[in-house]
Amino acid sequence: MRYISSDYIIPVSRPPVQDGVVILEGENVIDVVNRESIGDVPTEHYQGFILPGFINTHCHLELSHMSGLTQTGKKLIPFISDVVKFREFDQESIRAAIEKQDSRMYKSGIQAVGDISNKVDTFDQKLKSKIRYYTFVEMFDFMQDSLFEATVEKYRSVFSALKLKEGDGKSLVPHAPYSVSPGLFQFINKANPDNRIISIHNQETTDEISLFVDGSGGFKAFFEGFGFSMDFFQPTGKSSLYYALQHMKAGCKTLFVHNTLTSKKDIEAVENWSDKSYWVTCPNANLYIENRLPDYSAFLNQSSRMTIGTDSIMSNWQLSIWEEIKTIKKFQSYVPLKKVIEWATINGAKALGFDKEMGSIEKGKSPGLVHVDTTWRGEETNIQNSASSRII
Repeated sequence: MRYISSDYIIPVSRPPVQDGVVILEGENVIDVVNRESIGDVPTEHYQGFILPGFINTHCHLELSHMSGLTQTGKKLIPFISDVVKFREFDQESIRAAIEKQDSRMYKSGIQAVGDISNKVDTFDQKLKSKIRYYTFVEMFDFMQDSLFEATVEKYRSVFSALKLKEGDGKSLVPHAPYSVSPGLFQFINKANPDNRIISIHNQETTDEISLFVDGSGGFKAFFEGFGFSMDFFQPTGKSSLYYALQHMKAGCKTLFVHNTLTSKKDIEAVENWSDKSYWVTCPNANLYIENRLPDYSAFLNQSSRMTIGTDSIMSNWQLSIWEEIKTIKKFQSYVPLKKVIEWATINGAKALGFDKEMGSIEKGKSPGLVHVDTTWRGEETNIQNSASSRII
C-alpha cells in the first residue's frame, strides 16, 4: 500500500477532504480518508492540494515540431496558412518533438488526451505513451465534391494505420463546418457507429460565421488561394454551427471545440439537438490565435458539459491543463474554481469515455494524482503563481 497525503485532497466526486490521505495499491485508489483515521501510518505528504489527473480533450500532438513558428494574434485564417506553410519537417525532428510534448503533458498531470490526427506521425508514440489517447482522425475536403474520393481514401489509410494500446480509442471526424462537404459528412456518419466519439472545430472566428451567414469574410479567398472555387456555395443565413448540426448525426457523443463566438441561442440549439453533446474550451489557444475568449457565463447558465483542451503547441505557450485553468480564472474570474476543476477532470473523462477509470479520486479508479503547490482556500484559492506536477 502507498499512502499519499496533502493539506487537502480534491476528489471531485465528493467535497474536499482536509488533511486527506489517498490510499493506493499500485495506481489503483483503495480509499480517500482523513489523516486521523489511519493512526501512525507514515505518509508521503505534499503541501498544498492534490487533484485527479487532468483530461485534455483537444490537442494536435502532430504539430509539436511547429512550436513558436507562428505569431500571436494573427487570426485563424493566417494561422491555418502558417500550418500549411511550415508543416513539412524531417521525420526525426517531428518524432522528437512529439515525444517531448507527450512527456511534458504527462509530467504536468495530464492523464488522457483527445488528439487530432491528419497523419500517422504520432502513432508510434501513442502506443508507448503513459497517456491514454482517443485519436480523432480528422477529415476535410474544402467542401469540394471533386476531392471526396481522394479524401476518403487518404484518411481511411491513416485510420487503419493507427493501432491502439489497451484502453485507447479512435474515430473518423469532420474538421470544421467550413471545410467539410455534405457528402463527406454523410461518409463520416456511416463510418462511425453510435459508440464512437466525434469532434468538430466550431465557431472559432468571425470569418467562419460570415461565410455561412452572407458569404462574406476571408474563407472564399483562402480556398481560392489553393485553387478551389467557391462559386457553388450558397450562404444559409445562419451561423456555421447550424450547417454542422444539419449534417452530423445526433446519436454519437460529439465534442464542439473552441466555441469562441458561441451564443446562448447556439448552446440551446446544440443541447436540443443531442443530449450527448460536450463543449471544449482551449483558452490559451483562443488568446494566441484570435485574442479572445468564449463567454463562459452562457455555458454556465445552460449547465453545459464543458471540458478543457490545450490545442497544439503551435498555438499555445505550453500543453498544460493547469495553465488553461489559470487563464480562465484570470480573465473570467466569476467562473467557480470548483466548476473549472470539474471541466478539467470528470467532464473530460466522460467526454472521452474514460470516466470509469479516471476523472475523480475514488475507489476502483486509477486517475493519476496531481500536486498543486498552493494553499487550498476553496473559491478564494489564489492559483495564479502555482504549478501542477504529477505524483503518480
